[in-house]
Amino acid sequence: MTRLRTLTALAGALALCLTGCARGGSAGSSSNTVTYWLWDSNQQPAYQACAKDFEKQNPGLHVRITQLGWDDYWTKLTASFIAGTEPDVFTDHIQKFGQFADLKVLEPLDDLGIDESAYQPGLAANWMGQDGHRYGAPKDWDTVALFYNKKMTDAAGLTADRLNDLAWNPEDGGTFEKAIAHLTVDKNGKRGDEPGFDKNNVKVYGLATNGGGDGDGQTQWSTFAASAGWSYTDKKRWGTKYRYDSPAFQSSIKWYFGLAKKGYMAPFTDYNSQSNQANTQVAADKAATAFDGAWMISTYAGFKGLDMRTAVTPEGPTGKRATMMNGLADSITKNARNKEGARKWVKYLSSDECQKTVGGYGIVFPATPDGTAAAVAAYKKKGIDVTAFTKPVADKEDFATFSYPITNYAADVYALMHPAMQDIFGNGKSVTGLDRTNDQINLILSQ
Repeated sequence: MTRLRTLTALAGALALCLTGCARGGSAGSSSNTVTYWLWDSNQQPAYQACAKDFEKQNPGLHVRITQLGWDDYWTKLTASFIAGTEPDVFTDHIQKFGQFADLKVLEPLDDLGIDESAYQPGLAANWMGQDGHRYGAPKDWDTVALFYNKKMTDAAGLTADRLNDLAWNPEDGGTFEKAIAHLTVDKNGKRGDEPGFDKNNVKVYGLATNGGGDGDGQTQWSTFAASAGWSYTDKKRWGTKYRYDSPAFQSSIKWYFGLAKKGYMAPFTDYNSQSNQANTQVAADKAATAFDGAWMISTYAGFKGLDMRTAVTPEGPTGKRATMMNGLADSITKNARNKEGARKWVKYLSSDECQKTVGGYGIVFPATPDGTAAAVAAYKKKGIDVTAFTKPVADKEDFATFSYPITNYAADVYALMHPAMQDIFGNGKSVTGLDRTNDQINLILSQ
C-alpha cells in the first residue's frame, strides 16, 4: 500500500530548512518583540489585555499579536515553518499537535515548571510528546452541549427538564430521537412523529447538521459513540490502533446518520463548512437544535430574535452522558527568534493571573479553575447559563469526558476518514466500509 502522508512535502522542506535554510526574522520579531498568533478574533481583546499587563511586568518587551481566520491560520503557519517566518508563539490545537511534534518544529517547555494540578484535569497531560517532553502550556478548554431554540421547544411541549434528561440507544434512538422527531415539522405542519409526515419536504429539522465529522466527530457523533462505550484508539494518548471497525462505533454512526434518512436531521446537502454550518441553520429557523462547542456560546446567544438555551448531551447505553473536552495550548516554535521573551510570555499566558483576565471577558473557559470561575461569572452577567458545558467537567459520576485522538499521522487519518464519513452520510454507503478504512489507517500508524 502506498503510504499516505499529507504533509510529506512540509516534512521534506523542514528537514532541509532545519539543517541549512537562511532564516529570516520570525514574523518580524526582534530581541524586544514577541510575536504571537491566534485564530479567534473574539479572543483577541482579552489577550491584548494580557499583553498590556505582561509588558508592564517586563519592561522592554513587546507582544505583537496577529489574528488570522481558522483556515488561513493553519495554511500560513505551515508555510511559515518552511519559509522561516514562523511566530515565536502560537495557539496550538491538539488535532495538529502530533504532526508538529513529529516534524520537530516545536520547542520543549519542560523548564516552564507547568504544574498539571493547577489546571482542569487532563489538560496539561495532553501536551506531553512521545519523547517525554512538554510542547504546550494549557490555555483553555471546551465541551459540547445541545443548543436549542426555546420558542420551538416550548411549542413542542419540551421543557428544559425534559431536554436535560434525554437518553439514546442505537436500536430505537430512545427519548432523544423521539424529541428530535417531535421538533421536526414538514411543509404541511406535520411533526416527525405524526401520521402523514413528509420527510422529503421538511420546513424545520429537529437537529441541525455539522457534516460528516471526519475522524473525530466533535460536534456530530462523538458524544453518541463515546456514551456507547467507544474510544478512538487503543490508548488514551498516542494510540497505535484506531477503532473505527468497532461494532459499538459503527452501530452509533448508522443510527446517527439514519436520523437524516428519517427526515429528522438536516441532510448532508444542507451543510457547508463555510456558509451553512449548524449555527447558521438554527439562526435561519431551519433547525430547532444543534450540537456545538462552548466556543460558540456567544454566537448562539447573539442571534437576534431567538431565545437560545442549552442542554446536556443525552445519556447513552453505558448509563453516562459523554462530551469531548478539548483544550488548546500555547506553543513556542523551534526556531523562535526571541525564545527568552517567548518563554516569559507563555509562562504568563498559562498563569492564573492572565487566565482570570481572559475569563473575565466571557468568551472561553480558561484552563485554570479560577479562570473558569471568572468566565462563568462573566457569562452570568451577560444572562447566559453555561451549566451544560461546565457540569460534565465537575460531575464525573454521570458524565464521561474524552479528548481528541492524540496520535501520529493525524493528517493521514483525516485524508481517509473525511471522504469515508461523507460517503456514509451523503451517499448512503454502509458503515461496514469503515473496516477497510480502519485497516488502512492502522497500517500507516504501524510504519
